Order: sequence, then C-alpha cells, then structure tokens
Amino acid sequence: MNDFRLMTFKLIETDTETKARAGLLKTDHGTIHTPVFMPVGTQGTVKALSPADLDAIHAEIILANTYHLYLRPGPDLVRQAAGLQKFTSWHKPILTDSGGFQIFSLNHLNKISADGLEFQSHIDGSRHFFSPEKVVDIQKDLGSDIMMVLDECVSYPAEKSYVKESVQLTIDWAKQSLTAFAKPAKHNFEQTIFAIIQGGIYTDLRRDCAAALVDLDFPGYAIGGLSVGEPKKAMYDTTELVAERLPADKPRYLMGVGKPEDLLEGIERGIDMFDCIIPTRNGRNGQAFTSRGVVNIKNQKYKKSWDALDPECDCYVCQNFSRAYLRHLFVAKELLILKLLSYHNVYFYQKLMSVIRQAINNHQFTDFKKEFFAKYFQ
Repeated sequence: MNDFRLMTFKLIETDTETKARAGLLKTDHGTIHTPVFMPVGTQGTVKALSPADLDAIHAEIILANTYHLYLRPGPDLVRQAAGLQKFTSWHKPILTDSGGFQIFSLNHLNKISADGLEFQSHIDGSRHFFSPEKVVDIQKDLGSDIMMVLDECVSYPAEKSYVKESVQLTIDWAKQSLTAFAKPAKHNFEQTIFAIIQGGIYTDLRRDCAAALVDLDFPGYAIGGLSVGEPKKAMYDTTELVAERLPADKPRYLMGVGKPEDLLEGIERGIDMFDCIIPTRNGRNGQAFTSRGVVNIKNQKYKKSWDALDPECDCYVCQNFSRAYLRHLFVAKELLILKLLSYHNVYFYQKLMSVIRQAINNHQFTDFKKEFFAKYFQ
C-alpha cells in the first residue's frame, strides 16, 4: 500500500438495487460528501460567483485548471500566496485537473511525444512544454488538495491503434507522476493524486488501462476521455465497465460529465465525483436547470410570468425573483443575470446531489431516479 500523505475515503452506504454509493472524502481543507458535483473554477474562480456565494450554495469542493493557472498568474505566485485557498479565499477543498484536456481541445496548437505535451499559449502564442513531472510540480505549487496526472485525451472517433498507443502513454505518464509526487511537499497541508483511465470506447483498452493503473495503487481514479462526442449509451457503458474494475474503497471520478441525467446515470453505475462547466456556462447563456426541466429564460413566453424559476427550489433566486424579472435582466444585458442564473444552477446541482445522497442512504435511489426523470422530462 502506497504511503500517501493524504485524504481518506470511507463508504457510508451502498444502494441495494444499484451500484450507487454514498461516502465521505476527507482532506486537510474539509470533508466532502459523495456523490459530489464540483463547480468548475477554471481561473481560480467559479464564474460570476464569489466564495461567499459558493458557501451559501453549500458547495464543498471546486475544480481549478492547471493549464490556465500555469499561464496566468503562474504557479510561483500562487505558491508564494500559500496556495490556491489563500490566494482565492476559498478555504475548502480544491481539485486541479492536469491541463491535458485543455491542450487536447487546442489540438492545432500542440504536439505530443513520449516525454509530454508541447503547446502554444492561447493568450500570447508562446511555446510551453508539460511533462508528467512538471504537471505534478505545478500542482504542488498551486496547493490543490487533489491533483490529476497528465494524460492524453483522444478525440472521438479515433482509430483503435492510436488509442492503444495513447493508453500506453497515459500509463507511462502515471508512473512518472507517482515518482514526482513522492518528492517533498511545498505546503504545510497534505495533497493527493488521482490517476486517469483512458481507452476511448474500446472495452479491451479500457480494461487494460484500468488494470495497469489499479496495480499502481493510486488513492483515487478518474475516468477520462468521455463526453467528447460519443453516443450517450457508449458513455454510460464505458463508465460502468471501468467503475466495476476500480477498488471499492477508493473514490471514482467521471471527468467533465455534467447534465443532470448524466449525473444520475453515473451515480447508478458507482461514480462518486463529477465536474462540468454546464451549470455556469449555460446560466450565462440564459438557461436554467429546474426540477421540471430546462428553462430558457430569454423566451418570449416568460415576459409576463410571475412564477419562480423552479417551484420546488428554495435558493435565493427562486425565493425572490420572477421569471419575468429574470428575462428582463437577460434581455437588457444586465450583469446581475449572470450571477443569478449561475447561482441558481449551481444551487440546483448541489441540492440534487444532497437529495441523491439521502436517497442512497435510505435505499431509495431507484425510486428517486424514476420520480426525478418523470418530472424533469415532462
């Protein structure tokens, strides 16, 4: 067993009819109840929301982006500030991704080799290089509670021969990341590291990647390379295939997947952690998630609607503002609407996860899922 300085993970309950599970993930910056949805704070901030907002929403952990924070303001500055929590005044846990997906999304600006990823900054065009060791070192500077290994996220569709090479590269980089992680800490609190399982939608490659990374005994495991264009069924099937091969006593993280229905399907298959930009990005574009489905607040039919966004929601927005007022703000391009819809959406996600945890603890997950979908897709 690897002697990581670190978090602990404890399963509290497992649903009797599905693989859904509830647990506690403890870090030096706080305890996280799982399953959990992590709001995305790419630049060290969840767009349009303050740390006080996130506290009021009951968020327990946020995600920040290694690629973006490396380019601006730089890991040295964050280290000098005593880590992201002090730098941002968010004093709860933070997970940082490795930056691999961001480089993948800018594939016309990057070059992949056995040693790492060479890429061009989207800000000023300067050239940079990420090795597995450097990515770990950057995240040590950032001081995130949970850091991710560097991996290669392949596009969909992709030839099996290429994905096979990518899987081997991901495994090799994971080994190098462990070696780098074992070097001295840079802060007076503990950090940990998760591996990322790749393999596209090829079942044998996913099995091989999972087996190799489990053998390395990481404290937690992520499933990467999904929600990149593959059919929903392929995403769900791949999630189930990988999750059932991961240790039951370690957290499982499905990266970048975040529509409400996807969260429920992932939880049913044994996933503990999720992140996605959807709640805040869609909110900024006038879309609100509610118990009765998605509301596009810019629609003309809401011009004289005095109803709350969601009759079942007790968030600040739903308790104080009508759809008519929210539509007015959006049409008038008032900045307040960016905050209000982001606030509601992130609250909706946090409340959804809280109710799901309660359903798992009461062995009622299947009934809850049926009831939720019946209303959400009405």
